[in-house]
Amino acid sequence: MSPRSSGVTALNEGEDARPAARPDAASRAGAGTGTGAEGAAVRGFWGRLGVVGGIDVHTHFMPRRVMRKVWEYFDSAGELVGGVEWPITYREEETERVRLLREEFGVVAFTSMLYPHKADMAGWLNGWAGRFAARTPGCLHTATFFPEPGVGRYVRQALDGGARVFKSHVQVGSYDPGDPLLDPVWGMLADAGVPVVIHCGSGPAPGKYTGPGPVARVLARHPRLRLIVAHMGMPEYADFLDLAEAYGSVMLDTTMAFTDFSERIAPFPASERGRLRDLGDRILLGTDFPNIPYPYVHQLESLERLGFGDDWLRAVCHDNAARLFGLPLRLPDVP
Repeated sequence: MSPRSSGVTALNEGEDARPAARPDAASRAGAGTGTGAEGAAVRGFWGRLGVVGGIDVHTHFMPRRVMRKVWEYFDSAGELVGGVEWPITYREEETERVRLLREEFGVVAFTSMLYPHKADMAGWLNGWAGRFAARTPGCLHTATFFPEPGVGRYVRQALDGGARVFKSHVQVGSYDPGDPLLDPVWGMLADAGVPVVIHCGSGPAPGKYTGPGPVARVLARHPRLRLIVAHMGMPEYADFLDLAEAYGSVMLDTTMAFTDFSERIAPFPASERGRLRDLGDRILLGTDFPNIPYPYVHQLESLERLGFGDDWLRAVCHDNAARLFGLPLRLPDVP
């Protein structure tokens, strides 16, 4: 869940040359985050499932100034995060965040979810994201868009440049996904078979165009569109499960769902657990790293305690995304 980075106007898109402010040592020690113990626990989770590592389709990497603005908004407990206290667990410089994901947590593929909150941002964000993916092993080249003149041109440019996944943030951008300016974009993405992670649920705070209705209208026009509904569509879980059942191209990511934090705010209904289990081939691991108020391992523990078994977990945490992005399914045989 990522709020509007209001006030971002300068285009300083360099890497994180300096560390951002860090939580106090006591809070980090209490959570055990980023420690060898946590990394061992996460890697052990992948090992028990028999996969080379996790594939996380919902992680955030952004230009330094944009990321810091996002963190400042979380710190303010603003309206877009529902006024909830939301400490950032992994408030590290970019290189350290990449190291944590790849080396400590054994995540073999991840995204750089970034998004504009206004016009004239998406193009330069896409430029930064392309360069980030090129210099960052394991990053799935991510791009974004906004309903504005020229959107089709820069989306086509991103696709031609190798973008493998897009991010649409209906809540932060406060736009209708059915805006006529976006209709050719949805068609272009459907034709290309490139998935879009879309924050369209009304959590943690509703927006003018959140909820299942606007997205359902887009899917009615573009039924082959590969949409990945972020946060399981929180809190409209049942409605977005309906869309996944109606459209074989719709998937959902687990980002923050089922965790203690989200269960207090928007609990997943027990009545929908059966459908969640049965749709296991269309659920993808997402975490919102680094912008989470608990350790990374807690998302995995929260999935495991659903009690759906290793086959379901293996599909969700690795195999479904591996098939979607054409990645290896299993460890290579060692002579």
